[in-house]
Amino acid sequence: MATVLYHLGRTAFRWRWFVALLWVAVLGAVGFAASKAPAAADEGFTMPGIESQKAFDLMEKRFPGTTAGAASARIVFIAPSGEKVTAADNRAAIEKLVDEAADGSQVANAVDPFQAKAVSKDGSTAYATVSFKAKADDLTDVSKHHLERAIDQARDAGLTVEVGGDALATRPAAGGPAEVIGVAVAAVVLLITFGSLAAAGLPLLAAIIGVAASMTGIMALSATFGLSENSGTLATMLGLACGIDYALFVVSRYREERDKGHAPREAAGLAAGTAGSAVVFAGLTVVIALAGLSVVGIPVLTKMGLAAAGAVLVSVLVCLTLVPAILGFWPNAVLSRGARRNSERHRRKQRKTENGGSRWAKVVVRLPLPVLVLGVVGLGAVATPVMDLQLGMPGDEAKPTSTTERRAYDALAEGFGPGFNGPLTIVVDAKGSDDPKAAVAAISKDIAATKGVVSVTPARFNPAGNTAVFSATPSTSPTDEKTKDLVKTIRDERPNIEQDAGVSFEVTGKTALDIDVADKVQASLIPYLAVVVGLAIVLLLLVFRSLLVPLKAAFGFLLSVLAALGAVVAVFQQGHGADLLGVESTGPIMSMMPIFLVGIVFGLAMDYEVFLVSRMREAYVHGDAPKQAIISGFRHSARVVVAAALIMTAVFSGFVGADVSMIKMIGFGLAIAVLFDAFVVRMAIVPAILSLLGHKAWYLPRWLARLLPNIDVEGEKLSRTVPAPTASAAAGEPHSAEPAAAR
Repeated sequence: MATVLYHLGRTAFRWRWFVALLWVAVLGAVGFAASKAPAAADEGFTMPGIESQKAFDLMEKRFPGTTAGAASARIVFIAPSGEKVTAADNRAAIEKLVDEAADGSQVANAVDPFQAKAVSKDGSTAYATVSFKAKADDLTDVSKHHLERAIDQARDAGLTVEVGGDALATRPAAGGPAEVIGVAVAAVVLLITFGSLAAAGLPLLAAIIGVAASMTGIMALSATFGLSENSGTLATMLGLACGIDYALFVVSRYREERDKGHAPREAAGLAAGTAGSAVVFAGLTVVIALAGLSVVGIPVLTKMGLAAAGAVLVSVLVCLTLVPAILGFWPNAVLSRGARRNSERHRRKQRKTENGGSRWAKVVVRLPLPVLVLGVVGLGAVATPVMDLQLGMPGDEAKPTSTTERRAYDALAEGFGPGFNGPLTIVVDAKGSDDPKAAVAAISKDIAATKGVVSVTPARFNPAGNTAVFSATPSTSPTDEKTKDLVKTIRDERPNIEQDAGVSFEVTGKTALDIDVADKVQASLIPYLAVVVGLAIVLLLLVFRSLLVPLKAAFGFLLSVLAALGAVVAVFQQGHGADLLGVESTGPIMSMMPIFLVGIVFGLAMDYEVFLVSRMREAYVHGDAPKQAIISGFRHSARVVVAAALIMTAVFSGFVGADVSMIKMIGFGLAIAVLFDAFVVRMAIVPAILSLLGHKAWYLPRWLARLLPNIDVEGEKLSRTVPAPTASAAAGEPHSAEPAAAR
């Protein structure tokens, strides 16, 4: 591996113009394809294999002519203080709005709240439902403006009018100004780390090119594979973070090889062969974790994972080809000023055998047991809130109060009860029944008598008369645990109800769907962990040729992810520090969040494991004692790993400013997980464990060593085949402005 990448780096450095033009051509091709590609169709959220989805599919089949996922707007009217919506003036304004809304070209129907008895008991609130013939993304601006004008007229009449539903829903931004700040912080960290504008700018440039290529590729393929906007957001997040980090490690190794006296082209090859090997395997662990999301069986999760995995692969390719090529254009620009001038101060610095990383490693090696206990106990304490984890799919109640959807939700909950926003949809399959109406009436009566159900609506039959649908309103809110218990109770009592009625029924609706999704994700978490951790352990076994190092890496990852998930629960569910992050409403953690966090954090955790421990193994392979190898590994890589962690934290923190609750939660979870994993696990727990294990840490049975291919990530073969630095360079001859090897 190291030898192949060594030659690739030298080739890219030598044929830099060709490599650069090739990437320009790739960007142009995918950009052109993206501009010509049709927009992705909105396929909606589907979840094969759960009851809610089966019931929804049955409704689509038995109620022909209905548009699946058609847009709707629930217009909520609140009378001025002391008045009622039934007052003559208020009623006239509401009826006028309903009449005008019904005239919209894409409107299927508009229901008058007074005819539908959609008025609260105290008369302060009413709502009208406007149903459209098209999906929300297919609504024209004319149709939206028509409805908005009618709403404005009702407001001018003195009513408070709020709008729920998806027809006029605001499109939240995936990032925000904080995202730009995150990239700016990354630039500052790079500048401090390298002390050179060129060295700081190169990783940023490489990451931006990689993200541009991957994002345009996603846009070009969005219609073909049905990729959503969230897929692109996650791909951007990981592509940017991984792209910066991977280029950072290669540039750092290039500078190190130049300081040893190697010519520019040779240094580029060595950087690609050593740091590049670590990049390849670190990238593979991220790809495994992301691609493994397909095990869960949630289509949208699979697409997001595969899109992000593609972005990470592009980042790896950019790092191995374009970065050496750019180094070929300006071989000395990435060096520090002292290195370019070969000043006495720089030479003294290079002769030093200690730095902050090695000094810290000596502390850990001297006190391994206290450091290990403190790290494990500390992360365990942070992970404690996981015990109270509640999963769900936050809806309008999780949006900021500045949105009309949130205000509409609150008004309906106050006027009609907390369960009104999350009714259960009961789909009765009466096919084969002699008296479908009587059977449906019996089921409706039994469900209405269930404890926790406030009311049921009249049943609506399909044209064939063999399928009916009605709603049951719970007494508790959609995200309340009692609502989940109610759904379970209805389903548990179903066999007796169906036996008495002679027909079957299923429970669906958004609330039931959210509950089913949470249950499926929880059931998939253990198999997913087994697949991803198992594959990664095999991969790390190949990289480190050790039995205990991969197991130790998996143990550290579990600590990181549990602590990160505990922090997410503490903020987004329990509300500790929620105001600081702009979280206006706490509640259940998004169902897909734990599995997303597990997948992505595992990949990122293995990044630091590969980068840090590979330098320790490199020192061990070259003859250092176990503890000295730890110190040597930290001396060479600790500073860069810290910089990489700070960069990733800054990039992920930028997404905390998103309005999309899922992206905000993922951004916070990833940022805090990187901090825990890099600074507690990899910088403290890992060296402590390796110190306690000694030689046993690198033990591999002979029979297994013969079976495993020697990938040579540490570049041991390169040290035997690559010529030593020239005597003049090694002696400290100043770097020329245009080295011959660079031409």
